[in-house]
Amino acid sequence: MAVNRRRVLTGGLTAAGVSVAGVLAGAGSAGATPPPTGGGGHGGGRKVVTGADRAAADDWSVLEGQRVGIITNPTGVLSSLRSIVDEIHDSGAVDVVAVFGPEHGFRGSAQAGEAEPTFVDPRTGITVYDAYGADADAMTEMFTTADVETVVFDIQDVGARFYTYIWTMYTAMRAAVRTGIRFVVLDRPNPIGGTARGPMMTTELTSGVGAKEIVQAHGMTVGELAQFFNGEFLPDEEGGAVEDLEVVEMRRWKRSMLFAETGQTFVMPSPNMPTADTALLYPGTGLFEGTNLSEGRGTTRPFELIGAPYVDHRWTQALTAREIRGVQFREAYFTPSFSKHMGEVCAGVQVHITDARRLDPIRVGVEMLVALHELYPEFAWREDAWDPARPFWIDKLTGSSRLREQIDAGAQADEVIAAWEDELADFDRRRRPYLLYR
Repeated sequence: MAVNRRRVLTGGLTAAGVSVAGVLAGAGSAGATPPPTGGGGHGGGRKVVTGADRAAADDWSVLEGQRVGIITNPTGVLSSLRSIVDEIHDSGAVDVVAVFGPEHGFRGSAQAGEAEPTFVDPRTGITVYDAYGADADAMTEMFTTADVETVVFDIQDVGARFYTYIWTMYTAMRAAVRTGIRFVVLDRPNPIGGTARGPMMTTELTSGVGAKEIVQAHGMTVGELAQFFNGEFLPDEEGGAVEDLEVVEMRRWKRSMLFAETGQTFVMPSPNMPTADTALLYPGTGLFEGTNLSEGRGTTRPFELIGAPYVDHRWTQALTAREIRGVQFREAYFTPSFSKHMGEVCAGVQVHITDARRLDPIRVGVEMLVALHELYPEFAWREDAWDPARPFWIDKLTGSSRLREQIDAGAQADEVIAAWEDELADFDRRRRPYLLYR
């Protein structure tokens, strides 16, 4: 099976110098009804074929004759569940000269906010560079040191702006502009679907959990994001776009799909993202990283178990009374083994998905925060002493101080959500020329 290459015929993309490997719109798409939750496994219909599997089926010809560096992690696997780095190395078809590990590392041995230091991979003998937190200067130096001609990105994203892998990709694209090298994205599903949701990042609050102005749940694949970055941000930031950007598209993926419908096996993208259900909730319950509650790190259900020592049964009652679509709340007690409230008994809730199609995770998170603020004077926003000018982590997660200030002033969830409707609609319009699956 050959990977067909052609230029996307839209003004924004053509001007950015983007070419696409593969077919648009995922022909032969699956059309199964999803199960009641968003768990992994096989849905009905025919299995989605990832960009990595398409490239492998074509004997990696898209990388032929190049010195290749690969940005990947444990999710960069083929349908056999074998790492693309191991597969490409053993095939002998491609000269892989470097691997670049994001947060949690190439082999996935590091926890949140950590990475694997630069090392020589004993399995392949390839040097693995620590790319987590690297700025464009550092990434440029890595590419130059490794003497790469093509950089490949193959990581399963989860669809939330504050999940850091997409910003590793953006930084790598900045370095690709500076060095003039080729950039190839092996596309994978957005596990929470193609709908954009939530507030926009503001320039003043950009950080490693939101480096550029996109909304909280972008509703795009990494291939689509790469094209969006190339057309919208790189010309201003770097004085030009990646001249040779290729996306090896999926087959059969549709924007309406949740991960359960893809037929793909869910490989944990990070240690605290164990299931596809976790990914469905994460754009909303991830906001609890910006509070003094445990977001469930140090338990077996991170981002589903939420609580603190000062919470009691009233939170569950209040949330149940709100009748939030797509979820139910169970009163829960847990003791985190690390992170916030380590070793302390926390009372709170477990969020159970009852209807993945009706779920709006960001509304769920906002409703939970509003109820907490009303019930518990002990509730507080996390403040970081290392950033005194912008101390509130919740502001970095939501993109501005607006959500925090609204909730502190007593706003209800409908008012909080209505505040970002116009900016969300504007983002939805801007992203349309870059969407590959329609």
